[in-house]
Amino acid sequence: MAKYRKTTHSVSNLSCHIVWVTKYRYKVLTGDIKKRCRGLLMQICDSEDVHILKGVVSTDHVHMHVEYPQSLSVSELVKKLKGRTSNALQEEYPKLRKQYWGRHFWAVGNGVWSTGVITDEMVQEYLEHHKEMPNSNSEGISFPHPTPTTYKTLHFQCRVVYLGENC
Repeated sequence: MAKYRKTTHSVSNLSCHIVWVTKYRYKVLTGDIKKRCRGLLMQICDSEDVHILKGVVSTDHVHMHVEYPQSLSVSELVKKLKGRTSNALQEEYPKLRKQYWGRHFWAVGNGVWSTGVITDEMVQEYLEHHKEMPNSNSEGISFPHPTPTTYKTLHFQCRVVYLGENC
């Protein structure tokens, strides 16, 4: 059973798999540097209230499966993980500073995949049968998946809004 994070006004269970690589894919995450990187990642996650579900520090990349609070975006989390580890590792290991001139330890970019106990199919099924559930508003509005023949657009403040078939 999933554990939910509860705050005064919200409930969440957000998790994702994050991957990022060293600049030039140099295989520098070995020995003490690898151990220190692991320790730094654990410290950063602890300070940001992020739970590491599983993680691997390889010689040239990092994989982390994490659960995080909804107050923290994934992009903010990755920025903190990469930035703080880069600064600390280059400060503590001068050979890295020589190898990575310009103070960039990690490559630009990352990969992120959402994970969790609820699949797309489960959400679709729930929404399909929501009107039949007790305490649901039978006058609810459905949002059918737009296709080229079933949508019209309204341009308002540079945004496109889906209006549905009956408009």
